[in-house]
Amino acid sequence: MESLTSHTDYGAVSLNESEVNPDPMVEFPLWLAAAEQAGLYEPNAMVVSTVDPDGRPSSRTVLLKGLDGSGFEFVTNYASRKGRALSVNPEVSLLFPWYSMQRQVIVYGTATPTDAATSDSYFAGRPRGSRVAAVASDQSRPVSSRARIEEQVRQVEERYPDDTDIPRPEDWGAFRVIPRAIEFWQGRTSRLHDRLRFTAGEPGSWTLERLQP
Repeated sequence: MESLTSHTDYGAVSLNESEVNPDPMVEFPLWLAAAEQAGLYEPNAMVVSTVDPDGRPSSRTVLLKGLDGSGFEFVTNYASRKGRALSVNPEVSLLFPWYSMQRQVIVYGTATPTDAATSDSYFAGRPRGSRVAAVASDQSRPVSSRARIEEQVRQVEERYPDDTDIPRPEDWGAFRVIPRAIEFWQGRTSRLHDRLRFTAGEPGSWTLERLQP
């Protein structure tokens, strides 16, 4: 195997316990806002990792669609690979990889489907083309060709002309992730990174500890 030896040393920006909010769900929006202000492409993109019924892990990138003081939300097809995995094992991790800022946040938690009204709201807010695609695609299922997918899209467009409302498919909706631990990571020189992990305790309380790099 070829050895990849080149690397970029990280900066001297520190992350200290005294500088973070004692509630990570207050601190996280500040980091997200900083990523947005820095002009990062898709700052709300996150890697969602699941374990399927056979114990095999898988990861994919989705967009964070909702955030409040208690959880993170994203949307998907419930019959997709991640949807089927979460229906059996709701344990999940979310990774926000803000490489150019030498930062990342990792969330460990439990995912559950949201109520129908929340999913309806997310679906209604999507561009029409995205709604058509959600109806047309059997996400994660094999397909014979790109042309076949495009044909499925045309069939949905014929079924729902431009002035017709597109109903949310029953197997499309949102998941809400309630965190049990959140790690804030700041890259430092010589790989002596700062890692601060919050672990949930009693409702509304968190324990903060520093992890070795």
